[in-house]
Amino acid sequence: MPAPFRAGTIAIVGRPNVGKSTLLNALVGQKLAITSRKPQTTRHRLAGIVTRDGVQYVFVDTPGFQTRHRGALNRVMNRRVRETLESVDAVLFVVEAGTLDAEDRAVLKLLPATVPVILVVNKQDLLPDPAKMLPFLARAGEAFGFAAVVPLSAAKRRNLEPLLDALAPLLPEQSPLFDVDALTDRSERFLAAELLREKLFRNLGDEVPYGSAVVIEKFEEEGALRRIHAAIVLAKPGHKAIVIGKGGEKLKEIASAARRDMEALFGGKVFLEVWVKVRSGWTESEATIRGLDEAS
Repeated sequence: MPAPFRAGTIAIVGRPNVGKSTLLNALVGQKLAITSRKPQTTRHRLAGIVTRDGVQYVFVDTPGFQTRHRGALNRVMNRRVRETLESVDAVLFVVEAGTLDAEDRAVLKLLPATVPVILVVNKQDLLPDPAKMLPFLARAGEAFGFAAVVPLSAAKRRNLEPLLDALAPLLPEQSPLFDVDALTDRSERFLAAELLREKLFRNLGDEVPYGSAVVIEKFEEEGALRRIHAAIVLAKPGHKAIVIGKGGEKLKEIASAARRDMEALFGGKVFLEVWVKVRSGWTESEATIRGLDEAS
């Protein structure tokens, strides 16, 4: 008898900036989740879907759980992490090789006792002394009743197969949750907003991106062409000139980089127009945050 099909949802969780989004992209083999060197780049729940060898893995990227700051935006993101953990079949708890600090342990306390958890030790290639890897894996493995411990490098896509092999038996026997050719549960409209927001994180200083959001005001398809009108929403009036830049050069640079990524992801020409708007203090209002999310 052939082995039964397995399918399930797997949350990817961890403190900020441990490589959760990079791991999701590596597993799917396609850039879906946005990344940057700045922590808290991820704000929204995003699923990346992998179907192979009788198994469908639905990986859910989550924001890095924030333990230091308690503003409205961080409260919303932390709530999204908790809500995701309530409805998954397995968890990937991601840490950096050589590090299991207080922030990691704070996230560890959130993990459900009834769901199997795999410890993913990311960035193994960056550990200064490789001889310390085995002792670290032993210490980290004692911190929780992990179903497995898998060291890997998401950025270099190394050791991903052992992770998939360890996950498969943890998922329930059931039919696929999505079409076998699906890559994500999100629309192109949502992905377009995220790609533009990524460029804000990558092209601006430390403060501005955290007070910015992106709203897609129009998304039209004409054959292979997509016409997209987007608004960058800022929390502080003083940030508008920074985003636009002298003679509009910074905004043009950001929009051009986002458009190239959209064309690569969507497989067609993209006409992108971007405006900058100010909505003072939006990061401190949960109602406004929900409204901006729904608009995209």
